[in-house]
Amino acid sequence: MFFSTELLSLALLAIGLSMDAFSISLGLGMNKMRLKRIAVIGLVIGGFHMIFPMIGMLLGHALSEQVGQWTALASGVLLFFIGAHMFFSAFHTSDEYRWQPVGLGLWMLAFSVSLDSFTVGFSLGISGVTIIITLVIFGIVSCILTWAGLFLGRRLQGFLGIYSEVLGGIILCSFGIYMLFS
Repeated sequence: MFFSTELLSLALLAIGLSMDAFSISLGLGMNKMRLKRIAVIGLVIGGFHMIFPMIGMLLGHALSEQVGQWTALASGVLLFFIGAHMFFSAFHTSDEYRWQPVGLGLWMLAFSVSLDSFTVGFSLGISGVTIIITLVIFGIVSCILTWAGLFLGRRLQGFLGIYSEVLGGIILCSFGIYMLFS
């Protein structure tokens, strides 16, 4: 039978790993974004949620304890600064420049929300899970949850108006601080 408890476990793990991407994309979705940008963000974050566990699986358990503590620190700092920039840019009345996750900013965002899946990859590599199926599940789930967060944030932006960017910045900063101190 194709459906097994291993697949269910991997799907639940993928949802858990992708909840940070959902939370962050909820805040980011409160910026005005085109549908094409939303699609690209979801695909890039989904791709990173496949790449990082793969690297973790390939490197193995030997390095997990040395690297694990630094991934949360790097993610927290990046998310805090992205959120702070979003928060303070909300007080500028000019729409000339609003932070949009494009180029290097998109890569940094995807990097920061995918780092936790790196250390998970260490333990999964040792447990003997099927690598390809695991990576596909991680990628698809994180992509879908990122899109869901961006669309929900987009709806909230219309409802909250000018305060949506402030709220989005607070969400990102809070999540960054949480990652730093958890």
